[in-house]
Amino acid sequence: MSAIRKSITRKSIYSMITVGFVMASSAAFSQNYPSKPIKFVVPFAAGGPTDLYARVIGQKLSEAWGQPVIVENKPGATGLIGSGIVKDAAPDGYTLLFTSNSAHVIGPLLHKPASFDPVADFTPITMVLRYPMYFLVANKVPAKSLKEFVALAKAQPGKLNYSSVGIGSGGHLACELINIAAGINTVHIAYKGAAPAQAALAAGEVDFMCDSVGFSQPLVQAGKLRGLAITAPKRSPAVPDVPTVAEQGVPSVEAYIWQGLFGPKGMPDAIKTKLNAEVVRIVNLPDVKDREIKGGSELIGSSPEQLVNDVNAEKAVWSKVIAEKNIKAE
Repeated sequence: MSAIRKSITRKSIYSMITVGFVMASSAAFSQNYPSKPIKFVVPFAAGGPTDLYARVIGQKLSEAWGQPVIVENKPGATGLIGSGIVKDAAPDGYTLLFTSNSAHVIGPLLHKPASFDPVADFTPITMVLRYPMYFLVANKVPAKSLKEFVALAKAQPGKLNYSSVGIGSGGHLACELINIAAGINTVHIAYKGAAPAQAALAAGEVDFMCDSVGFSQPLVQAGKLRGLAITAPKRSPAVPDVPTVAEQGVPSVEAYIWQGLFGPKGMPDAIKTKLNAEVVRIVNLPDVKDREIKGGSELIGSSPEQLVNDVNAEKAVWSKVIAEKNIKAE
């Protein structure tokens, strides 16, 4: 055997040994994981839907694995502060990002250059759930359907306005998506949070809003708001009498807010797989499913690969809306 062939053979053996060692170490690490508390970083203030879902999933994880799951709220800069903490954390599975697409997908698109790539700079684990936007109007608005609202807006371009929880939020872009699809022009008014944005609508300070069913339906039932449409391809079981946007003559509008779990880039596959399997199990627990479906959410529990595909597809949609409407971060 030539010296060159001997050298190649030795390198091949060393490579196989190294790969085997890494695989064995990863498997052992996975078996021992978690051996200490896990931290969920939520890039929003406490009390909102992302925070709520993080605490539900975190509590179930803690019960299953016998380790505390601590939720830390790190709001600011359209979610970029909290996301940055996880992006720079050690990829050992103990610091995770529980976030929404408004922070993880839309947030980076509002900044040039983008602060991070939602896929390349993280380890996607699973999309936990999603919910469509609920198109709501103030009682002062005479329109009784989305079709009537579009006619009203076309008759007085630039006169109607809507509230959102902030520039670049899911509700902001969903309303702009409807503006584009329906060919209408309305004015955005940003508020600092969901509660003041909703209060402004209930008080008649603004004309409409795109919000979640879970947050706004109690006010609809109380007669303080009217729900006209859902931005999904089919009606929501939580509000079965509310038609979709497409049913009312406005095509090509699907807008969701979702919550998902990500780790830092480079997290071991064994840890990613273990987290994915456990969170998917939790998502399908009867008490979790019942709670979220009543709130208008669709439980997902996706694979990491599907989450990557969904994020990339969504980036393309929201990039077009941001560019066409010239939306910039605050």
